[in-house]
Amino acid sequence: MKELILVRHGKSSWEYSAADKDRPLLERGIEDGYLVSGAFKAKSPGIDMVFSSPANRAFHTCMIVLRTINFPLDRCRITEALYDFSGESVMKFVRGMDNNLDRVMIFGHNHAFTHVANQWGNQSIANVPTTGLVHLQFDVDDWGEIERGTTFQKIFPKHLK
Repeated sequence: MKELILVRHGKSSWEYSAADKDRPLLERGIEDGYLVSGAFKAKSPGIDMVFSSPANRAFHTCMIVLRTINFPLDRCRITEALYDFSGESVMKFVRGMDNNLDRVMIFGHNHAFTHVANQWGNQSIANVPTTGLVHLQFDVDDWGEIERGTTFQKIFPKHLK
């Protein structure tokens, strides 16, 4: 069985004249990161590896979550493939992952994560919100064989407030 945990980056700031990859999280994004990761930690399964988009807002969200769940930072990698807004690059990346990894968490962006959650999950999600977490399970042993799976859990900040 393969499991994919999608986490969209936290609410980011448009206040600064910064490149898209450099936009920081807003205070709300930081707070939601702690909120969602705390809820996830309460029922979190063991994770084999974590991958993050190189965008500041995604990687900052990633660091908040990993520190909260006490995940070793040496099992986290930044990958350009997750700096994707359509979902095609994300899906290609996931299908190419090492089959020795069974449970993987990735940090990235919308509309990519909403697209992936709807393509591969069995629940319709109108929008994965900022700091939204969607946990998908697949009854396969090879990442390359992923098609439709089960939406195992969703943790959205608004449901925790």
